[in-house]
Amino acid sequence: MSYNLLKGKKGIIFGALDQNSIAWKTAERVYEEGGKFVLTNAPIALRMGQVDLLAKKTNSKLIPADATKLEDLENLINNTMDIFGGKIDFVLHSIGMSVNVRKGKHYTDLNHDWMAKGWDVSAVSFHKLMQCLYQKDAMNPWGSIVALSYIAAQRTFPNYNDMADNKAYLESIARSFGYFFGKDKKVRVNTISQSPTLTTKVPGIGCAVTHSPSPERTCNPPTLS
Repeated sequence: MSYNLLKGKKGIIFGALDQNSIAWKTAERVYEEGGKFVLTNAPIALRMGQVDLLAKKTNSKLIPADATKLEDLENLINNTMDIFGGKIDFVLHSIGMSVNVRKGKHYTDLNHDWMAKGWDVSAVSFHKLMQCLYQKDAMNPWGSIVALSYIAAQRTFPNYNDMADNKAYLESIARSFGYFFGKDKKVRVNTISQSPTLTTKVPGIGCAVTHSPSPERTCNPPTLS
């Protein structure tokens, strides 16, 4: 059932790959509620995924952009404002990647070049995105910028590997840039962690046990993309 909660709202959704992606499900729901948006992902992800089907289903434009490259982000934001004829109301950053997880490297034996790549994709890209949005004054007042995090940013999930570090840094960026966006632009910046969800990236993570006074066991914590 639709309540037109987002009627007239315009934005950008990062990270949809296929129907298992949180960004994909979010885009469908935003469309059902009357919102309009541009879909984006890295060029290689667009070749591997099925985002063109989502674009057709939601009557959305699809603009390739590598979120680690400022020039790609600037082009994306400029084109989005041209498409909508002005500023936007919302942005979803649903991006996360760990080469170490993909390659099965243990946290005590990480490849640090891979670690830096995952850090750039999963966290620093959020700063780069917000820096572009801020400098271009691309957000409407009272707009919302949201990134997908995970509880492993704050508690230990051994099998979540260096993605936990990435999410911790992502949340720090949200707090720091959120201060300036809120004070200067009246724009909200938040991260959100969903309940355990089967996503495209889950098989690479496995089960994890928190290191806490009362350990909890959670299978398949997602990488949120």
